[in-house]
Amino acid sequence: MTVVFTVAGIALIAVGLWDIFHTLLHPSGKGRFSQGIFIGMWKISKATGHRVGSGVGPATMVVVIVLWLALQTGGWALIYYPHIPGGFVYSSGINAAAYPDVVEAFYISLLTLGTLGYGDMVATDPWLRLASPFEALTGFALITAALTWFIQVYPPLSRRRTLALELKDLGDVVYDESIRDVDPLATARVLDTLTAEVEKVRVDFTQHTEGFYFLEPDPDLSLARQLSYALRIRDAALDVDHPEVLLSAQRLARALEQLADKLRGDFLRSGETPEEIFAAFAAEHRQTPRT
Repeated sequence: MTVVFTVAGIALIAVGLWDIFHTLLHPSGKGRFSQGIFIGMWKISKATGHRVGSGVGPATMVVVIVLWLALQTGGWALIYYPHIPGGFVYSSGINAAAYPDVVEAFYISLLTLGTLGYGDMVATDPWLRLASPFEALTGFALITAALTWFIQVYPPLSRRRTLALELKDLGDVVYDESIRDVDPLATARVLDTLTAEVEKVRVDFTQHTEGFYFLEPDPDLSLARQLSYALRIRDAALDVDHPEVLLSAQRLARALEQLADKLRGDFLRSGETPEEIFAAFAAEHRQTPRT
């Protein structure tokens, strides 16, 4: 039975580490379990009218981290379980028989994962003495990775809000209707700036998929609401008879199509044209597309 528990524990640990790697380190930013939790929590939030608002994203990240901790704790507990109590020495005053072996396995696993080291239970089995420091290293790395994850999610959100605010400002001055009256080179620069920002947002949705599940309560900063205005700028620029403006407009059109494909392929699963996809994006985020 020792072999069975050990193999099961190693498998559980490996599954957790694999999900952590694909969520935090892999360029796609998609762990199977973490992505499933984000989708599930988003569906629940959507079904309740997004009552928790912008809290759904951070709350889901906390749930994912708790899952990772549970997988590591459970995996190592399975490894320790067959060796309790014989594989450990207890401090004086602690009666090992007073505690269930399962509880003790989870206790020593949590203690080691959290790098607490109370010293009331110390492994005497040579194999356990060699293995337990690796759990402590895993726990330290997991805590560090979780804190880093929370920090790194906000720069992509900031870039998304910046693009939304720029589109909002352009919409306020009805830029698409006056684009023919503006200096063509200035227009081309504006279009190129928008293209670069749209491309950055697409990369962010690729590498930081959790960002999609962050609701923006302020409509002015919501890309889901403002993004449709980029299509109006694209259409107006494509009608300008100037080579530089036309080239920049074509680049913007391509960037918007690629962003739409990313949203449809990874998150929405609906819509065919950028107009339909961006409208679906707005609906998912409880916004009305800007007209």
